[in-house]
Amino acid sequence: MKKILTGVCILSLTGLVACSSSKKAVVTERPVEDVKNTEIKKEYEVRDASSNFRPGWIEDAEVWAKQNEKDTDKNRFFSYESEPKVTRGIACDIAKANVRTDIASEITTFIEKTLGTTQEGNASVDMNNPKLAPLKEYMENTMAEKIQSMIHGAAVVKTYWEQREFKKSLGAKEDFKAYTCAVLIRMDADRLKKSVEEAASFVVKKVDDPEAKENVKKALQNVSDNFIKSRKGEI
Repeated sequence: MKKILTGVCILSLTGLVACSSSKKAVVTERPVEDVKNTEIKKEYEVRDASSNFRPGWIEDAEVWAKQNEKDTDKNRFFSYESEPKVTRGIACDIAKANVRTDIASEITTFIEKTLGTTQEGNASVDMNNPKLAPLKEYMENTMAEKIQSMIHGAAVVKTYWEQREFKKSLGAKEDFKAYTCAVLIRMDADRLKKSVEEAASFVVKKVDDPEAKENVKKALQNVSDNFIKSRKGEI
């Protein structure tokens, strides 16, 4: 996804950019299309698959949803593709579990980026301040796992699997066969927003110093709205 932007920018995990600018951003989205399996010639060949076409949502779930006229105001879309595994069942189980981990990691990174950036109207938050040491440790070691437990209502709406034959002659380390599996997840936007709000609330509670706590609270006051907007490409 490409954007032509001016102003001071904040990078988020999703690859989107939030900018402070007097000019409206121009957003250009390249098509996310299904690809014939016969066109996939990396270090493997696709021997079998659940569809003749590799779904475009694997590459970018949000862009795919928008281009296919899904309700992107009510729902947010995520996808995850597993590494090669010995069985199809294992690959799909891992994909279904890890997509939720990815959502939690995305929220964590967005909150970290928000705190690490000085924004107009918010007090700056210095994560190297000794008073924020407990918060920094929590964010680095515990936060993503905690957020994962807050994610409710994430539903698997599509599954796609491939049986791949990896070959040395194509660049693989060795010849072997394995399965990969990808899942498309739909999550209610309001529930996702609530998860972000709960995560932000836990972050604030981890700060004991009154002044530092107030700065963190101010920095995160709009984080749930901004997270949803960033995934929609609005900031």
